Amino acid sequence: MDWLTIALLLLFGLLFLAVEVIFIPGTTVVGLVGFGLLIAGIWFSYRDFGTGAGHVLLASSAVVVGFLIYLGLRPKNLNRMALTNVNHARVHDVRHPDVVPGTTGRTLSALRPAGTVLFEDDRREVTTRGEFVAAGSEVRVLAIEHNRIVVEKVA
Repeated sequence: MDWLTIALLLLFGLLFLAVEVIFIPGTTVVGLVGFGLLIAGIWFSYRDFGTGAGHVLLASSAVVVGFLIYLGLRPKNLNRMALTNVNHARVHDVRHPDVVPGTTGRTLSALRPAGTVLFEDDRREVTTRGEFVAAGSEVRVLAIEHNRIVVEKVA
């Protein structure tokens, strides 16, 4: 086999390994093909050009592969394939109400018996025990029943 074929085997083997380690890590097929091409190129160099050339190509290939692995394992490259974002969002838990009994607010709509009340800066859907309350009236929270805020008109 001539030197051009061996050089191309080594070149494509290193390119496939570089693609595997740096650009698309985790696919393993591309890396295995590259590793196979590299092994074939080194084996043919030992067979056709002797042990001296084989040792040189083996050592240089090992150095290049080591450098590629170093590039691929840098934190910048590892962060591309690892999930690093943390979700700090939360949902409103009805077991821990943010409007406690005794809180007062002003109705934005008429409560017939349900409507909207403004507690400080929070709009909440509320209900009464059956009575009607006009819009703009002041109300007080009586209780939290399941996921409902029960209010009464402040006299």
